[in-house]
Amino acid sequence: MWQRIQTLFLALAILALLTSLVFPIWTGGVNEEAGILTAFYYLKNQTYQYNPYSLTAIMAIAASTLAFIEITKYKNRLTQIKIGALNSLFLLATLGFAFYFSNGLIKGSEGNKTQYGLGMWLPFVAVICNLLANRFIRKDEKLVRDSERLR
Repeated sequence: MWQRIQTLFLALAILALLTSLVFPIWTGGVNEEAGILTAFYYLKNQTYQYNPYSLTAIMAIAASTLAFIEITKYKNRLTQIKIGALNSLFLLATLGFAFYFSNGLIKGSEGNKTQYGLGMWLPFVAVICNLLANRFIRKDEKLVRDSERLR
């Protein structure tokens, strides 16, 4: 299982998604007006707002769970391909929520210094790792089908 390159890519995707839960997605403002957006909440003036910002964390946890399930289904490559396609949708939802919420906060903080954090870019790493894993799973499936045809 671990000797296959797609398993390593999926493990990297899980690691990137779980790490993105810890780091901030967006920071902005100065002094008492500073705000921090993480996958779980938005913090401003010592007030935590969880809803709707926690949707990003829910999608990231769902995507990492799907990647783990995809690793465990290594004996059935067609199932892995289907789970990988579903996982791509969850990863895109994670990125979509992160961009939507951060861009909404950027529009609200006109004139203040804002920047994206590491929590915004780590899901991109997970998307790339998921796409590479799906590519290598399809390559393995093609190799098996070609070897069966030769018999």
